[in-house]
Amino acid sequence: MKNSADPSHPETLMLDITHEKCPMTFVRTRLALDAMPPGGLLAVRLKGEEPHKNVRRSVLALGHSVLSEQTEADGSVVLTIQKKDPTPAG
Repeated sequence: MKNSADPSHPETLMLDITHEKCPMTFVRTRLALDAMPPGGLLAVRLKGEEPHKNVRRSVLALGHSVLSEQTEADGSVVLTIQKKDPTPAG
């Protein structure tokens, strides 16, 4: 995981899991999200239809937001995920 060089989102972290297989694709994504502050942005690069669908579905099920999905020239997909803000107690 590394900081992206995107000046419009200087706090976006990049996670390349193109070499991972399910279920490790989501495990790696979840670990990265758990280490981030609420509202943080994570760009996850993955490859294959199954990892794409599983990571997207699991992230949404946990309450995070998928802000964009961009297909790259090599066939990989970059999901930009925003970590959910905690729900206020009360």
